[in-house]
Amino acid sequence: MIQLFTDGSSRGNPGPGGYGAILRYGPHEKELSQGFRRTTNNRMELLAVIVGLEAITRPEVPVQVISDSKYVVEAVERRWVFGWAQKPDFGKKANEDLWRRFLQVYAKRKVSFHWIKGHAGHAENERCDVLAVQSALGKGLLVDEGYEQQG
Repeated sequence: MIQLFTDGSSRGNPGPGGYGAILRYGPHEKELSQGFRRTTNNRMELLAVIVGLEAITRPEVPVQVISDSKYVVEAVERRWVFGWAQKPDFGKKANEDLWRRFLQVYAKRKVSFHWIKGHAGHAENERCDVLAVQSALGKGLLVDEGYEQQG
């Protein structure tokens, strides 16, 4: 099983933001992170999961996502996102662009979610938080086009 630890951050909400993710498969580990000039915490939480899932080169291996984001975990585990996607007004849903991207990558993998309490001493979650915050405060921040186009 691949473990995907994730966290997102926004310095102000909205404001500069970033995500951090750790992929672990046996003895192999990879860290992913990126910062954006204007975004929200929920977008970064969701983007961390998406980017982590997209980085997996072995889609046949089950993935466990470990996240402190109730927004993401509950939307999937309670199957809300799948209901949203069936409605004609899905385009009006917050973060619809990222949820569509999530659904595409999710459909290609066997994914389970596990929620953990943030800032509670979980080593990988703490590391993801550091990556997310450093990315949000870093140089060369990208444009979160999905957010900035929403207005």
